[in-house]
Amino acid sequence: MTSLNPKHFLLSLPKWILICVLIGILSGSASAFFLVSLEWVTQFRIQHNWIIWLLPFGGFLVGLSYYYWGESVAKGNNLLLEEYENPKKVIPFKMAPLVLLGTLLTHLFGGSAGREGTAVQMGGAIADQFTKFFKLDNSERKILIILGISAGFASVFGTPLAGAIFALEVLYFSKINFKSILLSFLVAYAAYFTVEFWEIKHTHYSIPVVPELSLNNIIFTLIVGVLSGFAALLFSKSTHFWGSLFSKNIKYPPLRPVIGGVVLAIAIAGFGFTKFSGLGVPVIVDSFSNPNQWYDFLLKILFTGFTLGAGFKGGEVTPLFFVGATLGSTLSTVIPMPIALLAGIGFVAVFSGATHTPIACTIMGMELFGIAPGIFIAIACTIAYFSSGSVGIYKSQIVKGAKYKLYQRLNSNF
Repeated sequence: MTSLNPKHFLLSLPKWILICVLIGILSGSASAFFLVSLEWVTQFRIQHNWIIWLLPFGGFLVGLSYYYWGESVAKGNNLLLEEYENPKKVIPFKMAPLVLLGTLLTHLFGGSAGREGTAVQMGGAIADQFTKFFKLDNSERKILIILGISAGFASVFGTPLAGAIFALEVLYFSKINFKSILLSFLVAYAAYFTVEFWEIKHTHYSIPVVPELSLNNIIFTLIVGVLSGFAALLFSKSTHFWGSLFSKNIKYPPLRPVIGGVVLAIAIAGFGFTKFSGLGVPVIVDSFSNPNQWYDFLLKILFTGFTLGAGFKGGEVTPLFFVGATLGSTLSTVIPMPIALLAGIGFVAVFSGATHTPIACTIMGMELFGIAPGIFIAIACTIAYFSSGSVGIYKSQIVKGAKYKLYQRLNSNF
């Protein structure tokens, strides 16, 4: 963390409070509109399943829009991370409408994707526009990017504490000062309350029974953490594999989601895998009370990696929730712990492993499920973080600290 001049901090505080409020309101409103629109297209698809056969057409629209208008913002979340690490130029505002449209088309036609990437990119694009209005330098631009990530994440999931910490942790607290931390929390709550103002409801989950912290239960939690880390590793590898395969073999970018859409439409509509379309929230909710098939989490990894790799738009986090919750639910058939607890642990632990953010994921788990299962969640998130490999879902993310040293040592030994 960098040091902070107290006098300069106090003098600039009113300006930054204003910026936080504006970003929070704008990003929160954008997320609210996105969530309402996403629910509408999801319900339309569910009521008109035939539309999945038009997935290649939807893919062509997404591919074409990014090919002609979105080349500079095609990197998505990775662009935010790169601009933070090495600021060059303000992120074009067109990132926001392009990713919004691309994600809605992906979900309307039945692709398997999430929503956090969309909200974070909208938040980042909105936040970075204040560089011009307030004539900020590159060091101050770094703060704006943190604020955009924080606002987007907090507003789309309804978890302000986790959103604020995620924005800091995903950057590995690199060159972050106390002002950035304070403002990250402020903007997260501003965005969160904006979504509340628009009366948007988030999905609620419950872990009604939490067992005692016995040695056996700790061992079981460690096992779930390791398996969650492996699932996160597989998810990240799958997404990168399909992305690389499509880019190497199909030179015309708009054609990638068309071909991918044909394959997905046949698999999803033709073979009845519709529960793997979209976010999969109903499956996630059900996993807290009913055991899933052992292969459900694997198929979600496959469908999401293929969807995003082909060039469709959306996030990875809700699919990661799906993977973790269904994995934990499946493990309840062999691990003598409450099914809701195992689903909840997997829910956040796989996310922790894939994003290298164990602190934010632990906080998120407690925001979503309560304080009671917190120790189990913290153990699993930490273990998943260390067992998920050195490359997560964000290629441009800098991995440092204990995990970096661990994998450096492992690589040198083998």
